[in-house]
Amino acid sequence: MDSISTLGSSSYYSNYSGYINSSDISIEEKAVAQIGGLQAGTENVQEGKALLNISDGAASQITDYLQSIRELAVKAMNGTASQSDRADIQSQIDSYKQGINDIAGTAKYNETYLLNGSNKNIDIVSDGNKTTIGISGSSSLIKDLGIEDFNVTKGSFDLDSIDSAIKKVSDQRALGGAQYNALSAQEAYNRTAIQNTFASSSVKDELQEIIEQNNKNKQGQLLNNVRMMMQKKDEEQMKQSTANLFV
Repeated sequence: MDSISTLGSSSYYSNYSGYINSSDISIEEKAVAQIGGLQAGTENVQEGKALLNISDGAASQITDYLQSIRELAVKAMNGTASQSDRADIQSQIDSYKQGINDIAGTAKYNETYLLNGSNKNIDIVSDGNKTTIGISGSSSLIKDLGIEDFNVTKGSFDLDSIDSAIKKVSDQRALGGAQYNALSAQEAYNRTAIQNTFASSSVKDELQEIIEQNNKNKQGQLLNNVRMMMQKKDEEQMKQSTANLFV
């Protein structure tokens, strides 16, 4: 047999029914499908974790800017600060606010923006059964943090809006941490499930080798390789049986 299409035909299996059990074929195909789905899901989960790392790094920088704005606001509150002093402080605050918008507006993973509010929820498909783990999007633009109009030169002001913005970013980072942990747990589960599937397979050693050699292949390509491996094993068995006839 010299083609994968022939391998998939019913005539092939019927011709060699003495060597291949159709139920075993079905089991192995299901094992390959399950492993392929788990591997793809694991890669998706890893991308989700990378996305959360980028988001948290950007949110950390935004928090630093907010803390700096708060410190400047405290200075502006001091009775010794002149109007000119407050104008200089506000100039620095405006610079930090622009920095926050720059980070929130450009932070992204691939083409997925993370902190500008354009993606409210990102679903990570974690296995071949379409199980999803949601990653919550958010916005850290100054208008959404409630500090767009914060100005220490205009009348009285307080720190409540800044504290509220800091808390909002902190809460989002905490949620991201919980989602990261959920993805890590799913990744560990996937790896255990893959190993258990290998352990239950009648050709686990060969299957392991093929999986390792074709880690980036699509599931269909992997299944074809498994079929080729099974064909080779059967041909070797036939040759051995023929050779025994002449012993």
